[in-house]
Amino acid sequence: MHAFVAIVLTIITASTPLLLAALGELVAERSGVLNLGVEGMMVMGAVCGFGAAHLTGSVGVGIIVAIIAGVVMSLLFGLLTLTLVTNQVATGLALTLLGLGLSGVIGESFVGQPGVKLASIHIPGLSDIPVIGPLVFSQDVLVYFSLALAAAVAWVLFATRAGLIIRAVGDSHASAHALGYNVIAVRYLCVMFGGACAGLAGGYLSLAYTPSWIENMTAGRGWIALALVVFASWRPARVVIGAYLFGTVMILGFYVQSLGLGIPSQFLSSLPYIVTVVALVVISGNRTLTRANTPAALAQPFVPDR
Repeated sequence: MHAFVAIVLTIITASTPLLLAALGELVAERSGVLNLGVEGMMVMGAVCGFGAAHLTGSVGVGIIVAIIAGVVMSLLFGLLTLTLVTNQVATGLALTLLGLGLSGVIGESFVGQPGVKLASIHIPGLSDIPVIGPLVFSQDVLVYFSLALAAAVAWVLFATRAGLIIRAVGDSHASAHALGYNVIAVRYLCVMFGGACAGLAGGYLSLAYTPSWIENMTAGRGWIALALVVFASWRPARVVIGAYLFGTVMILGFYVQSLGLGIPSQFLSSLPYIVTVVALVVISGNRTLTRANTPAALAQPFVPDR
């Protein structure tokens, strides 16, 4: 039972950064912006969050700085794609390369340094309940925040006027502009939200999941988050399910390695990415599902009438 609790706890912490990053990208894509720079924003959040926490001794400062780093990277992406109207796919890829390279330079002096870990919450009485206590009442605050954020994103997108505007901009920016909405401003805000979530996801990796800095520690999680948005067909509730599914696959791969079953470790390490590819192939084959929820103006540039 103790082993079961330990595995589930690890799955939860492995799934949380995927969920945070995917929720941010979902909002950006709902507004019609395809940002492939999630990996770059995550790794910058990880190094800046770790560095700030290490230098100040405060995990709260580290979280704030991680969010700011993600927002700054997203603003660079927004400047290039929304203001200068560059290609979103190429710019997103360049942003990832920039983030990976810049994080390596910034984090060179932090390699091997002790980290500041985000502590778990302890609720007297509730946290001491066998099995349920550690799993439900003893998580860190960002685990609860990620689930609350998923509910908030779903509510805003589908039950508020702001969400209706975001979806209108993502489905037909010309029509939204004709109705008087500032398409560029809406997309900037959504891109910044996506950057904040990606930066927070990276900060979670270096402050909670493994409180240390290792170059390229995101290890492709940004790409998995991008795939999660498609896997969930742009629905927040499905993003939660997908994040925990992929987190489970990731951790079970490590657990199977520890059992010594003779399965090549390289195959088990690549299992989450294999599952990602398979899921995307299956989903892409269902054209009814993808057409029903894909933002019609996704990745399409918009230049307002002069």
